[in-house]
Amino acid sequence: MPLFKNHFLIGCFLLLALCSQAQLDSVATAKKAAGKVYSPKVATIRSAILPGWGQITNKKYWKLPIVYGAIGISTGIFFHNIKQYKTVKNAYINATDGNPLNDNLIPDTYYPVRNSPEVIRSFRNQVRQNVDYAALFILFFWGLNVVDATVDAHLKTFDVSPYLGLHLQLGHSNLAATDGISLVLPIGKQTKYK
Repeated sequence: MPLFKNHFLIGCFLLLALCSQAQLDSVATAKKAAGKVYSPKVATIRSAILPGWGQITNKKYWKLPIVYGAIGISTGIFFHNIKQYKTVKNAYINATDGNPLNDNLIPDTYYPVRNSPEVIRSFRNQVRQNVDYAALFILFFWGLNVVDATVDAHLKTFDVSPYLGLHLQLGHSNLAATDGISLVLPIGKQTKYK
């Protein structure tokens, strides 16, 4: 169980790293992307088929270690838990079959509690739950990979110039017929704000 919690924390850290790195795209990257048309549909389908393929399509190679790290760690935990589940299940079967000749088949880890199979059964159920959680994490990170590729392809041509955003501006309001401070959101092809 502690192994699962440690890998869960590592997976969460990788997820946070993925989210924080999404904001590091520069204006130069957006200008390069403006020349090429990126298809969100193609990126989505490719990421669904093979994790990371959509990120390669979007030319976001730095995301590949994050994608494969998250899915790889979850997959490693899944197979570790499957192996442990089979061992515990066999130990439980051998402890409850009533045949003392099978007691030597119980691994040394469970041998001290062979006379109380409920302890082994409880641990078996806990390991089975960890198998389920690991499978859910694999699906979650695979889906997150698809969503990331889709959103990134949609935002490739998005204007990320420094002139976007709300700005305070002194001036006259024709609508209110007064002078004052206005909160301005520049829209359209403006090269700079006043």
